[in-house]
Amino acid sequence: MTKTTRTGEASLFQKASAFEAGVWRSLYVLIARRPRVPEPGAVAFGYLEPVSLLIWVFIIGSAIEVPVAHLLIGHFVPWPPAQIIALVIGVWGLIWMIGYWAALKVHPHAVGPSGLRVRNAVTVDIALTWNDIDAIRVQKLTLPESKTVQLADGEDGTVLQVGVSSQVNVHLVLFEPMTVTLLSGPVTFTELRFYADDPKGLVTSARAYLRA
Repeated sequence: MTKTTRTGEASLFQKASAFEAGVWRSLYVLIARRPRVPEPGAVAFGYLEPVSLLIWVFIIGSAIEVPVAHLLIGHFVPWPPAQIIALVIGVWGLIWMIGYWAALKVHPHAVGPSGLRVRNAVTVDIALTWNDIDAIRVQKLTLPESKTVQLADGEDGTVLQVGVSSQVNVHLVLFEPMTVTLLSGPVTFTELRFYADDPKGLVTSARAYLRA
């Protein structure tokens, strides 16, 4: 868990460090083929569709840029350390982008016997039991900002919105306010909106547990 300041908000260095560590840890999970759902019987629901193409454009572009930059620097800058530094930075950037994609891939939403897990890479991980959830439905909305985590005013309190490419399409209402600690600090909310690639499938699976 990220340490917080007296005001409850993590410092910029703490946020960056936690995010960086999470990206590299996710790459290890992907390579090691570790389980991606929190419990046996849980079903994973991804949220990569809106950003997957853009991420792979960056990855492929970085893979092309590394050798090209290495050759150009070697030709125009007759100083071997410059080539080595540029190569290290380029390779690090390429692996980091793959790690970021891995973070989105290996931390899916999950619907299981004990509840619903809402995630976004290494920045959001909210565990809800079925006793916490009053209602859940498909509701597509475009958010006013591109930030992953946003807050809005709801009918009975604060709405926590976890968007992907400024989109959400699942809306759930809690029986009671809940407080969770994100990288940015603690947040109390009564409603939650988030994005899933298959919102209908997620909602159908969740409602089956709610009825039970």
